[in-house]
Amino acid sequence: MSDPMRPPVSHHHPQATSQRADLPRSRASLRTAVVWEVLQDALERRVKATGRESLDVLDTGGGSGNFAVPVARLGHRVTVVDPSPNALFALERRAAEAGVADRVRGVQGDAHGLFDVVERDRHDVVLCHGVLEYVDDPAEGVRNAVAALRSEGVLSLLAAGLGGAVLARALAGHFKEARQALGDPDGRWGDGDPVPRRFTAEQLTALVEGAGLRVGAVHGVRVFADLVPGVLVDTEPGALEALLKLEEAAAEIPAFHSVATQLHVLGETQGAQGA
Repeated sequence: MSDPMRPPVSHHHPQATSQRADLPRSRASLRTAVVWEVLQDALERRVKATGRESLDVLDTGGGSGNFAVPVARLGHRVTVVDPSPNALFALERRAAEAGVADRVRGVQGDAHGLFDVVERDRHDVVLCHGVLEYVDDPAEGVRNAVAALRSEGVLSLLAAGLGGAVLARALAGHFKEARQALGDPDGRWGDGDPVPRRFTAEQLTALVEGAGLRVGAVHGVRVFADLVPGVLVDTEPGALEALLKLEEAAAEIPAFHSVATQLHVLGETQGAQGA
């Protein structure tokens, strides 16, 4: 898997998406490595299918550019929509420091009013990461993201997983909160829960299919990373790399989706299937 914060190395074309970054070695990479690997593969497939080295990517709720800047480093044009002016300011600074300010554009907005700030049917790839937890109508949020895609396009959807939260509360000894989350329609463990809504893999795939896309892949994200003591990862030689490989191996196995902290679904338009 590859580090989204490290640019790819190419001796022929510095922005070619066919190049891969090296295996990440930071603890922060545990949170993004699986998603980044899947996203890079999707970008490469679209590049091959379209014959264009530079794709148009929309990142809804992209914040300060955790994915937008690495995607721009691969040579793509990225529009980030986020309601926070502070996040967009940080995005601008981050893109400038990475040397990709000319390929990253930030606009203030949200999923509900998405087409007040961007155009429909104009993007090869849409990222909808950490958005559905906070919108009033998740189905509308997915429909809007899909409506922003071209006839041949890909949706990358990332949202909080119900099972991971239940397991985390139980392992922390908060059994009543774990039971509350398990039975709550939104997967919340109490009034102090900072996450408004969580999902199962079945709920997310239903949203994607309901918006007219085919589900290309489902991955569990942070299946083990949030449960392993940090001191073990930091002090045991080779533990970080071994944990990264374990996360990657478990990500596609349906049995582990039910205990993942986050769930990632890749959706494809009818025109993009088989590309």
